[in-house]
Parts: sequence; C-alpha cells; structure tokens
Amino acid sequence: MNLSNGRIWPYAIGASIIFIFGACVATIVVANTLPVEKSDTYMMDYHEADEKANDILESAIAFNKKYKVEYITDGLSTQSSTIKYRVSDLDSNPVNSAQIKVVVTRPNNHKHDQELINPKVENGIYTFDAIELPQEGRWDIMAKVAVDELHRFYNVKADTRAKEIIEY
Repeated sequence: MNLSNGRIWPYAIGASIIFIFGACVATIVVANTLPVEKSDTYMMDYHEADEKANDILESAIAFNKKYKVEYITDGLSTQSSTIKYRVSDLDSNPVNSAQIKVVVTRPNNHKHDQELINPKVENGIYTFDAIELPQEGRWDIMAKVAVDELHRFYNVKADTRAKEIIEY
C-alpha cells in the first residue's frame, strides 16, 4: 500500500482527533484526583458566603463602629502555640463578653483543621489552650467574634517560620 499519493492526510487527521480526545479525557481524570477544597474564609462554604456577602460586610462595618479586635499571639510554632485576641471598645475599654470561635487551618487543606472554643478571658484578652501544629509552614487563623448582636470575621495568615502575620 502506497500512502504517498495523498491518502496519508485522512489517517493523520483521524489520529490527531483520537489523540486530542484522549488528552481531554486524561485531563479530566487527573483533575478529579487532585485535592480541591472549598473556600471557607467566613467559616462557611463559598456558596453560603456569596449569598450572605452583603450581610457579612454590613455586620463588620457595624461591629467596627463599636469594637476593635486584635490578634496578639506571640507567634506560631509546631510545638505549642497559644492563640490570643484582644477585644475592646473604641475607647480601649476591655470587652469580656465576646464570643469567639477560632479555626486554625492549612490553606486549601482541611485535614489538619483545629477548632478552638472556650477561651480564658482576662481584661479583654481571650486566650485559647495551647495547640500543636502537625506541619511547619503557613496557617490560616479564622475567627468569628460576636459581641451582643454584632459580629465580624477576623482572619489572619501566620507562619511557623516567621513572626509576620497578614490580616485578610
């Protein structure tokens, strides 16, 4: 069989179509095996956060008109990390009646999530029991702070290898 007289192109086009289809199937298979986690910046899945976006922003604005929240943890380490927050009113008077829920998580991985509850409160400083972090690196520390009817989310990125924190 002599393919040099112009009959090779249909075979080449057919092989190309099969190759492209195979590459598409391989991409879908590989993408489905990767660990993709939902965003939970506001301690809820992103669909719920999207629906409540205006309420979250309005609540944060109202909260910030009366209260101030500060993340005052000395730093993270894998051995013993004590998470601390200071809650005060705008006149710097301590607020001891806040409810704080904290989740310490790795970015895009919920395998090592730790939820912190029942902090010790003294003079507006909320101190949670020490935790151990299973891995070095960056951690997201997400807090929901509520005082009376007002609440806001206060999230920071911290790293066990550096003292720097970033509020987001």
